[in-house]
Amino acid sequence: MSAAARAHPLLALRNIGKAALADFRILGITTVEQLATQDADTLYVALCRKTGTRHDPCVHDVFAAAIHQARTGEALNWWQFTPARRDRQQRGDFPAV
Repeated sequence: MSAAARAHPLLALRNIGKAALADFRILGITTVEQLATQDADTLYVALCRKTGTRHDPCVHDVFAAAIHQARTGEALNWWQFTPARRDRQQRGDFPAV
């Protein structure tokens, strides 16, 4: 286990660095187990509302990748979740903030 992962378990996830960890702190997410029960849409909207800022939709992709890894153990790059999110945006099925 890396020193970062020992410092905070969420940092053991592939796509989680200082910025995403800060976002999770804002959202009250502190463990991988807790993250596994979350929904990327819900987290993205909550982050935007709590910070009063419309965050880049790639933040949603990072959330989706982290949730996927927390649930399955499969570590995929965040950009692998981008096409599905973009499709949803084009259909108007992505959460409005």
